[in-house]
Amino acid sequence: MQKAKVTFKGQVTIPKEIRNALNIEEGESVVFVVEGDHAIMKPFKKKSLLDFYGSLQATRPYPGVSAIRKEIRDKFGKRLNKKG
Repeated sequence: MQKAKVTFKGQVTIPKEIRNALNIEEGESVVFVVEGDHAIMKPFKKKSLLDFYGSLQATRPYPGVSAIRKEIRDKFGKRLNKKG
């Protein structure tokens, strides 16, 4: 078990062994989850959109960028016509 002091600003230095074990690097964020009388600290890693590629099953084949843009234009145009 590691121990750290809380500064007057409420800051705590995460011991190096814990940073290494959790792969926390300088500038990264952590989140805290309070459970009863204790808190759990977890690394908060930002992910790029590409990290999620393939995580959801496609409901239809990808039609391509131009087909998607055309569909958006058509639907947006219909909404404008309804309002006008």
